[in-house]
Amino acid sequence: MTANISVGVLALQGAFYEHLKLLKVAATQDNPDSTTTWRFLEVRTPAELSSCDALIIPGGESTTVALIAARCGLLEPLRDFVKVHRKPTWGTCAGLILLAESASRTKKGGQDLIGGLDVRVNRNYFGRQTESFEAEIHLPFLDAGKLGPNEPFPGVFIRAPVVEKILPQVTGEQLGEARLKDTVVAPARETGKRIENAVEVLGRLPGRSQLLKDKFGMVDLDNESGDIIAVRQHNVFGTSFHPELTQDVRVHIWWLNQVAGTVAITPKK
Repeated sequence: MTANISVGVLALQGAFYEHLKLLKVAATQDNPDSTTTWRFLEVRTPAELSSCDALIIPGGESTTVALIAARCGLLEPLRDFVKVHRKPTWGTCAGLILLAESASRTKKGGQDLIGGLDVRVNRNYFGRQTESFEAEIHLPFLDAGKLGPNEPFPGVFIRAPVVEKILPQVTGEQLGEARLKDTVVAPARETGKRIENAVEVLGRLPGRSQLLKDKFGMVDLDNESGDIIAVRQHNVFGTSFHPELTQDVRVHIWWLNQVAGTVAITPKK
C-alpha cells in the first residue's frame, strides 16, 4: 500500500529553502523498496499548514518568525498542530527555541513560543554571530543501520541555543518558569491530551558547557556530559545546530523515517 505524506517547511524567514533541498535529496536516498510518496511544500498560511502531515521550523530569527506567524494568523494553528494534533514537528536552531515550553535570556513580551518540548532553552547561548562555529558531533541515533555507525556529523552552530534544563511534566504553563527573570513560557493547550513521554536527550556537545557556565554563571546548566543540542519528546524533535546547512542528509533521512512510521499508524482525517 502506497503512503502519500506531505511535509511542510515553515517559510516565513530563515533557511527554509535549504531544508527543502535536503528533504528532496533525503527522499531519493531512502529505502528504495519504500512505498512512500513524499510531497514537500513551503508553508505560509493556515490552509497550507492544514495540508501537512509533518512540519519543519527552520533556523532564522525566532522573534521575527513568531511575529510574522502571528500577523499571518499562523501562531495559533502552529500550536494546535504541535500540541493538540501531535503531528511530527522538527525545529532547528530558532525552531528549537519556538518549540520549547520555556526560553531564558528573553525580555518579557519579546518572544512568543509555540511549545511542545518540556525544556528550557537558552537563546543565543554561544554568543553573537561572530562566535558561530562548526564542530564534529556524535549523534547516537544515527548510528544504526545504513546511516553509518560512529560517523561524526558536521554540526553548524549559528547564534545557537542549547537546552539548559529538562522541565518537569506538568499540565498547563510551567508556572515556576514564568516567574524567572528574562524568561518566557509557551501558552498551555488544555484541549490537547497531556503526553506521558519524557524528553529524550539525543545529542550533546562536549567541552564547552563549563566555560560558558563560568563566564555567565549559569547555575542550572546541565553540563555533566556537555551541552544538550538535540532532544525529542513524542512528536517533537529539536536541534540546536543546522543540518540543512551541510551536505550531510543523515538527520533528514532519519527524521523522514520517523515521520513515515508515525503517519503509518495515525489514520488521516
